[in-house]
Amino acid sequence: QVHLVQSGGDSVQTGGSLRLSCKVSEYTYSAVCMAWFRQAPGKEREGVASIDNDGHTTSSDSLQGRFSTFQDNAKRTLYLQMNSLKAEDTATYYCALEPCGLWGRLDSPLSADEYEYWGQGTQVTVSS
Repeated sequence: QVHLVQSGGDSVQTGGSLRLSCKVSEYTYSAVCMAWFRQAPGKEREGVASIDNDGHTTSSDSLQGRFSTFQDNAKRTLYLQMNSLKAEDTATYYCALEPCGLWGRLDSPLSADEYEYWGQGTQVTVSS
């Protein structure tokens, strides 16, 4: 069993920046892949950014490079750096983890269906 504990959600003004954290408990898997998702009220959960076992990252094209993810392996923590925030970024943000075994990557890293373990979610509110 793996536990993900999130922190960093806040209310910020348009144009501001915010960093979310996702602390991962110890695990015995040989390879893991992780990602960030968000869900706004009345909308489906959407993939924001992902990172595979080798540290390769992907992010949603719709974000136009404003968000990025990185990890600190020593701290077992994944981060989501969000810049130039807009009102439409307001949502509950989730981190997720999936053991990704032999290849160290997932077929659809920004698909929620790929992930077994989830953080508790943290609210980000962007207002003018």
